[in-house]
Amino acid sequence: MSGPRSRARGQALQALYQWQLTAQPWHDIGRLFLRDPESTGGIDETYFAELIREVPQHVEALDALLAPHLDRPLAEVDPVERAILRIGVYELRSHPEIGQRIVLNEAVELAKRYGGEAGHKFVNAVLDRAAKGLRTHEK
Repeated sequence: MSGPRSRARGQALQALYQWQLTAQPWHDIGRLFLRDPESTGGIDETYFAELIREVPQHVEALDALLAPHLDRPLAEVDPVERAILRIGVYELRSHPEIGQRIVLNEAVELAKRYGGEAGHKFVNAVLDRAAKGLRTHEK
């Protein structure tokens, strides 16, 4: 994870993972992460805050965008990979200024770093299929 935005995604992944497992309010988790200098060193704090606010607030819509591209119910997807998919589909839907390849590459890197052995292949395949519908102007 090199740039501040990449590091923000990594921290957001960890915060969203915690949110998924504990059902704590996302804003409480975000505050804890932002208070920890080890978590926030060199990250884009604004982007981190956006991800941990917007993904939970729009989780049903994001999950609906993912569902047609999954081979099983989203609830059965590994929680780390589920959080990565939600971040990725959020970026595909809400940040057209971030190229599709960048979104997919960032998600794959997160899955390689934090996910299961073949999780990056799964994440790449799902987001690639989702991108075809969300980013019809990109190839």
